Amino acid sequence: MKVLRDGASYSHREVVDLLVEFSAFKDRVEKKFKELARELDGKNNEHELWVNLYLISTDYAEEQFNKKQKQEAMQKVS
Repeated sequence: MKVLRDGASYSHREVVDLLVEFSAFKDRVEKKFKELARELDGKNNEHELWVNLYLISTDYAEEQFNKKQKQEAMQKVS
């Protein structure tokens, strides 16, 4: 999972992949949380809200993945 970081440079392909991933994320959230999607729809900063929600979720997923990797590594050591 690749998240945009300040000061980093990305190839055209990486940007397209990220936009596709973001679009799929937004579609899944809209489908599952229709009420949330309606609240965000039409707001002046709707795009910023979606981006922030995406960044929070990817950070959370990355954190969970790292925790799982550490647990698996510790289990192998034990």
